[in-house]
Amino acid sequence: MTPIELTKAIAKILDEKKAIDIKAIETSELTIVSDYFVIASGTSSTHVRSLMDDLEFEMEKQGVRPLHVEGRATGWILLDYSSVLVHIFQKEQREYYNLERLWTDAKTVDLSDILTD
Repeated sequence: MTPIELTKAIAKILDEKKAIDIKAIETSELTIVSDYFVIASGTSSTHVRSLMDDLEFEMEKQGVRPLHVEGRATGWILLDYSSVLVHIFQKEQREYYNLERLWTDAKTVDLSDILTD
């Protein structure tokens, strides 16, 4: 699976699990850490953990496992899929850390064909 295919697959799973305000940005020209970030929010700490669990489960069915997961007990969970870093936030933490502002030079990935209204 290419990095963009992985990004879109992750966004689709998060959307199906009712994540909020899903965004993807291309970071390949800005950092060596990853090619893409997927950023999403959950409505509560329980929802955030559920999004993480469901994403791991669905990606494993496709033979893809995260290299590492951070923040399982916090309002910001990071899943490292090597070329794609997934950030799942509670609303307050997302507003506070504001990754979209920090990475304003990154290109936005069009997910309109993936996400539901």
